[in-house]
Amino acid sequence: MPELRKGENTAVGSGRVTAELHTVGDPIDLSALLVAADGRVRSDDDLVFYNQPSAESGSVRHLAADTDGPERVEMDPAALPADVDRVVLVASCDPDDATRTFRDVKEVLIRAVQQDADPVRFCPPALVDGERAVLLMELYRRGETWKLRAIGQGYANGLAGLATDFGIEVEEEREEQAAQEQQELPESREQSVGEPSVGERTDAGGGNSTPPAPPEPVTAPAVPTNLRKPPLGAISLDKGGQVAMSLDKNDRELVVTASLEWDGGSEQRRRQGADLDLYALFVPATKALQGGKTPGTLVKSRHKPQGVPLRPGTPTPATGKSAATGTGTGTETAKKGKGADVVYYKRLGSVKGRPYIRLDGDSRVPGRESLRIVRPAEQGYVLLCAYSAVSNGVGSFRSFGAKIVITDGLGSTVTVPLFENTRTRYWVAIALVDFTSPDGAAIHHIEAYSARMTERRPVLHPDGTIEMNAGPVEFKRR
Repeated sequence: MPELRKGENTAVGSGRVTAELHTVGDPIDLSALLVAADGRVRSDDDLVFYNQPSAESGSVRHLAADTDGPERVEMDPAALPADVDRVVLVASCDPDDATRTFRDVKEVLIRAVQQDADPVRFCPPALVDGERAVLLMELYRRGETWKLRAIGQGYANGLAGLATDFGIEVEEEREEQAAQEQQELPESREQSVGEPSVGERTDAGGGNSTPPAPPEPVTAPAVPTNLRKPPLGAISLDKGGQVAMSLDKNDRELVVTASLEWDGGSEQRRRQGADLDLYALFVPATKALQGGKTPGTLVKSRHKPQGVPLRPGTPTPATGKSAATGTGTGTETAKKGKGADVVYYKRLGSVKGRPYIRLDGDSRVPGRESLRIVRPAEQGYVLLCAYSAVSNGVGSFRSFGAKIVITDGLGSTVTVPLFENTRTRYWVAIALVDFTSPDGAAIHHIEAYSARMTERRPVLHPDGTIEMNAGPVEFKRR
């Protein structure tokens, strides 16, 4: 497998080339620039990324990460017009979060695959000086031949600055320019009386002034390229799947709504009873740990959470001491009794104060129970569970049509369905919402059931792991 070093190149055929982005650590985005021989794009249409996924009739296409593979860009050299000299592949941090840099990305690999040829790989040097974008690799012409070159050049001002250098007008640059012109406008209007305007010159002897210069032709302004990530739309998770919902965690007006919905299933199921209850087990940001096990992992008893505090410097619940170094363990175990962090029909919570989660009420008939989550910066992990108040847990949660629906009210709605049929199970942990994710909120499909005939509630640990059959037992009285 050809492994390029920075500056090296290799010839490729004229067939379609697929560039895959592989990373470890904070997620980053892949995009492509179609560049002319002068080193600049021909228009803003030459940036291919998540908001503009195709150029030149599909000869360059952006594909989001999915079950078929990681985020990738497909390029068809034979279909590119003659005035496109190269296609430059770019990796960049989230443009909506200026604090993100490549220092938090442990590994970056671009892998170019072409049919009937060995893949070409390139790992850029470590980027530790505040870079927020990097030129990874370029597909370029040399006469009748196409080649791949490893670049590895970083940019501190992210995709917006990099795109501007290549001649693309991005929306945020345009907004800054408009604001600056607005500030300068009053000063230009304070021109002194009698001072000649632009395009005029007065004669010192009082003669006639020269005619004004003809106005320049007016051209339509370029449409700025919007780099903000689009909403997810409406999607449904596969079994064991996950998706990232992009959120501004500092938005005090943002409300994430999570609902347990069920229709009672068949008429027979509804006659037997269909009272399900939504529970939200939560770990606030001040207690959350990162970096041990993957959030949503099922663990057994005696599990001791390991990881880095999400907020270094806050006292850990086990010791009361400050985790100022940002390393080590947090709390030894989660609260497993009635003092555990949970919102449900007996403890509705609050959106005006901690925990910034509130259940809207208890529905004892098929329908919906909803809770609102605000202040995402104050949240660590939220585990959404359902409890069956039907006698002896008869019937599966799936037979009641149970599912979790999560929405940000801004165009992203994620449905987390159930796939298994079970009997005599009182609890199911359906979905984990991970607010420690750098992308905003990562939603994991869990679908873990309690043991048969066991009413002990699940437990959510500070590292986002889940322990079934470990919490308190609490019967619901009709």
